Amino acid sequence: MHLSQLNRECLLHLFSFLDKDSRRSLSLTCRQLREVYLDPCLWNLLHFSSPCQLRWDNYVLGPSLRHLTICWYSSRVLLVCNIEDWLKSSFQKDICSKHENLVSIFLAHVCHMCPNLLTLTLSGCAHITDHDVVSVLRSCKKLRSLRLENCVRITDRSLQAVAVQGDNLEEVRVDFCRNITQAGLQSCKEARPVLRLSAERSADMIPDSKPEEKEPLRRALQKVLLYS
Repeated sequence: MHLSQLNRECLLHLFSFLDKDSRRSLSLTCRQLREVYLDPCLWNLLHFSSPCQLRWDNYVLGPSLRHLTICWYSSRVLLVCNIEDWLKSSFQKDICSKHENLVSIFLAHVCHMCPNLLTLTLSGCAHITDHDVVSVLRSCKKLRSLRLENCVRITDRSLQAVAVQGDNLEEVRVDFCRNITQAGLQSCKEARPVLRLSAERSADMIPDSKPEEKEPLRRALQKVLLYS
């Protein structure tokens, strides 16, 4: 029996065992398999292991998406992306410029096309901002789990959005997000006491400070040393 002779239910079941690349390759063989590939029910879960994969044409975004994960475990995250912008060398800035907006642009598409999203996990996505998180919370009202790890630009503003927008959230993790504060965590806990809120190491890390914020402190220390 030829593959195209199988009914749609069997083909969908077959496609469900394939990775994104294999699904796309198979879909290019005939119109029938292309239609199966584009079936929204096949795409309720998406996992990406780097922002660059978001550029590939091997997945389908749609209202059937329930679970989305973008996890980038790379030395580049620690050595380049996680460094404060004003401390980056020209070389580091050039590397970041090649992928800086990829996750943010992708999340904008998710906000527009995936209103039924239930879980979102972002790890090592150092360039996403509070605006991205707020947009997801506003658009994906059914979201139950939000997990952010090593997303260094995330601040207490995201926690404020969780308190205001996250009506269906059951779990929020903001681990190793150095610009989250104890005050922000406490405020979120008070607003959402039932929410499972985790922030491993986040509020214990040294937050970012711009040079103009550090200068008054430096001058004050100089005066203390001068008159001591």
